Amino acid sequence: MSEMAHLESLIDRIYEAGLVPSRWPALLGELSATVGGNGGFLFGVRDGYTSAVNSVEYDQLMPVFLGEGWSERDPNLPRAIALNHAGFVTDFDLLSEEEIATNDVYCNFYRKHGLGYRAGTIIPMPSGDSIAIVVPRHQDHGPVPREVVTLLDGLRPHLARASLAANRLGFERARAQADALQVLGLPGAVLRGRGRVFAANGLFEALVPSLFQDRIERVTMTDVTADAMLAEALGPKSLADGRTVKSIPVAATATRVPMVLHVIPVRGDARDIFTQATALLVVTPVDRAVVPTSEVLQGLFDLTPAEARVARGIGQAETVEALADATGVNRETVRSQLKAVLSKTGLSRQQELVSLLAGKAFRGS
Repeated sequence: MSEMAHLESLIDRIYEAGLVPSRWPALLGELSATVGGNGGFLFGVRDGYTSAVNSVEYDQLMPVFLGEGWSERDPNLPRAIALNHAGFVTDFDLLSEEEIATNDVYCNFYRKHGLGYRAGTIIPMPSGDSIAIVVPRHQDHGPVPREVVTLLDGLRPHLARASLAANRLGFERARAQADALQVLGLPGAVLRGRGRVFAANGLFEALVPSLFQDRIERVTMTDVTADAMLAEALGPKSLADGRTVKSIPVAATATRVPMVLHVIPVRGDARDIFTQATALLVVTPVDRAVVPTSEVLQGLFDLTPAEARVARGIGQAETVEALADATGVNRETVRSQLKAVLSKTGLSRQQELVSLLAGKAFRGS
C-alpha cells in the first residue's frame, strides 16, 4: 500500500472512531505506528487530565499515570494550554532541554516506561472542555522530527472533526437517556464533571430555578438540607463508588409535593470520554396517598430490613412502643434503628420522617 493510500485509509478510520468511540484505542495505536511512535493516548482535559483512552500497549500504565499523581505534575499540559497552538507540538516547543533532562515526570516516569519524547495537540470542545491527543516516542529514537509534526498537522483537522462528532453523539445519547426518563414521568438530568448539568429533560427543566439551579461549579438546590446531601453525593469519593446510589429526601412546599432525588454514578462503558458524564439525577415524586413499602424504603435510602420496617411504621404514625411490641424487640433497639434511619435520610426529627413518608408538606413542624 502506498503512503498516500495508507493515509487515506487512516483518515477513514479516524472518522469511524468519531461515530464509534470504541475504535479510538486501535486508532491511537495505528496513528502512532504511522509516525514511528509506540502507542497513543487521548485525554479528557478540564483543569488537568480528567480521563483517558489509550492504545492497548498502555492498559496497565494509564491507571498509574492518572492515579499516582504523575498526571498532576506533568508540565506539558499547562504549557500547551498557555501556548494555545492550533496544531501538534513537541516537548521542545514547551520545555527547555534542561527542564526535559531534570524534570521529575520525565526522569522517573516517561523515560522509565519508554515515553521519553512525544508530540501532542489540544482540541477544544463546544462543552468548554478539551481533548488532548498524545503520540509518545521511545527516547532511544530521539525527539519527534519536524516532518512527523507536519504529517500529524495534516491529520489534525480530521481528528478534530471526529472528536467533535463523538462529543455531539455523546450529548445526543445523554439527552436520549434523560428523555427516556421523561417517558416514565420522571424529571432527569445527566451531570458531568463535578456536577454540572450536561443534558436534562423537560420535566427537570421545569424544576429550574424553583428547586434546581445550574451553577458554574455544580447543580445546586434551593432546599438547603437537600443541597448539602447533594454536594456530598457528588463528591469525588461518593462518585468513585460506582455501586452507590444516593437517595436524597426533598421537603415539600406549598406548591411542590415531597420528592426523592436519586444520584446514580455513571460508570463503565456508559461514561464516554467525550461527554465525561459522571452522574444521572432522577427525581421521584412521593405519592401523598401511599406510604412506600419497606422494600421500597430499603432501596431508596440504603436501609437495613429492620430500619426499613421502622421507617415504614413511623410513616404510618406508629409509636416507638407499638413498633417494639410488633417486632419483639425492646424500645431502645427501635430508637437506635430510628436514629439510623434519620441519619441515612438526612433528617433530624421523627416528624420530618412522618412528613416525607406520609406525603405531608413540611411546615416547619
